[in-house]
Amino acid sequence: MKAVLGDTILAEAPREELLSIEGNWYFPPSRVNFEHVSPSSTPYACPLKGACQYMNIRSGDTVLADRAWSYPDPFPASVKRFGEYANYVAFWKEVRVID
Repeated sequence: MKAVLGDTILAEAPREELLSIEGNWYFPPSRVNFEHVSPSSTPYACPLKGACQYMNIRSGDTVLADRAWSYPDPFPASVKRFGEYANYVAFWKEVRVID
């Protein structure tokens, strides 16, 4: 599967390596193109998953703030519920996730 913004592939991995959590596909960090995905300083904490790391995404000259996120140290209860997803990256709606 691929996470695509415009013509830029932000992440790519076989479906079996991804996790589907609450309607979002989470890509393993080793499969994310961090040349186009960079940390944001926007703080957020999810009551279910824990502290969130937002990220900006870039395709050519287009930069979209806070359109990707990950959980570096998710709460143990959420890991038990969803599987191990620490540092996996999910993308907001402007990013198409396709087979």
